[in-house]
Amino acid sequence: MDAYLQRIGAARTSSLAELHERHLLSVPFENLCTHMDTRIVLEIPWLHDKIVVQRRGGFCYELNGLFAELLRHLGHHVDLLGARTIGEEQRLGPPLDHLALLVDGTWLADVGFGSFTLHPLSWESREDQRDPFGVFRLVDVGDDVEVRMDGRPCYRLDRRPRELAEFVPTCWWHQTAPESHFRAGPMASLALPAGRITVTDKKVVRTENGRKTSTDVEDPAAAFLQEMGLHFRQSNASGVLRQL
Repeated sequence: MDAYLQRIGAARTSSLAELHERHLLSVPFENLCTHMDTRIVLEIPWLHDKIVVQRRGGFCYELNGLFAELLRHLGHHVDLLGARTIGEEQRLGPPLDHLALLVDGTWLADVGFGSFTLHPLSWESREDQRDPFGVFRLVDVGDDVEVRMDGRPCYRLDRRPRELAEFVPTCWWHQTAPESHFRAGPMASLALPAGRITVTDKKVVRTENGRKTSTDVEDPAAAFLQEMGLHFRQSNASGVLRQL
């Protein structure tokens, strides 16, 4: 895992909060494989090659799946938790729609939800938890735990620990189903110390210190390379983008 730590600019002695923050600031949330018709393989060697060797990103199953392996390597106990995302009109997504992590039975970690918390959340607290990226709260809903950001429900967690292989069917659905929002278009998004940058095939959106700017792009491949060039290797990114 040393190469993984180097990838995110962390050390073996880094705290969980430091690992979480460094991961979000280094590894993009992206769906490029979906638009290359490259099937995502939820196995650690495949994920390590993509995220560490190729310096790519991914979505929740990939990012949290590999991050869990790193944390275990560093001595943490990690449970994989399945969640249902909450959309408009409080509509729940399918079971295992999202993957998050319970670390040491104490912290909810999630480096795979796009615009979300910068640091882990206390699993025990049911009060507001202030984070650089917003105000979060965990709420008990029956046997589940709902996570809210700035008062808006994000997803509802099942408390039962899961295996990574259990997420394979829903991961495949997200890659192939016309209803999946990941099929809408290619995108990559990365947390910044004071905001976030998101690149799609149509625009670049920057949010810094609460101020959002949006710029249309004429050459999506060039935009991806320019904005994400520090995080994708130039050669690999060029090859990926030629396939989009």
